Amino acid sequence: MDIPKRPLPENQRIEAYKARINRVMDYIESNISQSFTLDELAHVAHFSKFHFHRIFHLLVGETLFHFIQRIRVEKAAAFLKSDPNRSITEIAFDCGFTSSAAFARSFKKTFQLSASQYRKNNLHEPLVHRQSNIGKLKSNQTKDIVNDPSYIPFNQTVEPAPFDASETANCTVKVTFLQKMTVVYVRYIGPYKGDAVLFERLFEKLFKWAKPRHLLSFSPPWMFVVYHDDPGITDTNRLRISACVSVPELTRVSGEIGRMVIPEGEYALCRFHLLPSEYQAAWDWVFGSWLPQSGYVPDDRPCFERYPPGVENNSSDKCVVDICVPVKPLENF
Repeated sequence: MDIPKRPLPENQRIEAYKARINRVMDYIESNISQSFTLDELAHVAHFSKFHFHRIFHLLVGETLFHFIQRIRVEKAAAFLKSDPNRSITEIAFDCGFTSSAAFARSFKKTFQLSASQYRKNNLHEPLVHRQSNIGKLKSNQTKDIVNDPSYIPFNQTVEPAPFDASETANCTVKVTFLQKMTVVYVRYIGPYKGDAVLFERLFEKLFKWAKPRHLLSFSPPWMFVVYHDDPGITDTNRLRISACVSVPELTRVSGEIGRMVIPEGEYALCRFHLLPSEYQAAWDWVFGSWLPQSGYVPDDRPCFERYPPGVENNSSDKCVVDICVPVKPLENF
C-alpha cells in the first residue's frame, strides 16, 4: 500500500513553484544552442505539459517562447561585443537559431539594428556595468550566521590587489583555472544596482536555509553572486542574479532554493578590497581597461563575484572580493 505524500505547507508552495521555474531557466541557458520542446521543458520543471506554458507565463511575466528567444538574442549580442573574431553566422547557430535569416529578423526586431551594425557600434564598449554592493551587508542576523562557530575559517594567505577608485590601473589580475563548484542559490529577477538591502535579504534567506542543514560547517563555504545577463543588453526588469554559497556536490535542495554548478575553466580573477562605492569602478576597470589589452576575450560562461571565507579585511568598511570573468585567448582574424 502506497503511503500518500504529505502536501507542502502553504508558505512553501510558491517557493516550490519558483524553484521549478528557475530549474528550467538554468536548463535553457546551459543548452542555448539546441532547440527545445514543450514536453522536454515541462519534464525539467516537473509540471504537466498541458499547464506548464501558462504557469511559466504567469510567474515570469513573459511567455516561454519569448523568454527563450530573448535569451538567444541577448546571448548573441553579448558575443558580438565580446568576440570580434567570431562570425555572425557562427554566433547565430551557437545561440540556437536555425538559420541566419531567422537570427537577422529576431536581432533587428530587438535592437533596431542589424547584427553587423550592432557589433560595429559596440566593439569598444565595456561589456558589463555591475554593482552588487554586497560589501554593505551589515545586518546583525547575517553577521551572526557568518560568525557562528560552525562557520569554519578558511586558512589562506591572500595578497589583495591594491585598489583606488581614482587610480584603478593599480589593480592586478591573474588568469587562472578554476575547478567547477556546486552551489545552492536564491534567484532574483529585476533591478539590483546599488541595492544593498536586496543582497542582504537574498543571503539571509540562503543562510537561514543552509545553517540548520549544517552546510556552513561541512567545509569552508564560499559566497558568490552570479550575473546571468549583461545589464547593457537586458532590460533592467529582466536582469537575473543568483546569490550562492558553495555546498557538497550531492546536496539536496527544497523550496525556492536551487542548485547549480559554476563551470570550470580559465578565469580572469581580480582580488580587491572594496568600499561599497568602489564596486562599479572595479567592474568598469576590468572590462574597460584591463580586458582590451590583456590578450583575452570573455567567453560564454557567466561572470561572478566570489567572496572568500575567513579572509580578514584591512578595514571594517571594505570587503574582499574576487571579480571573476571567464576568458579565452584573443585570436587574430
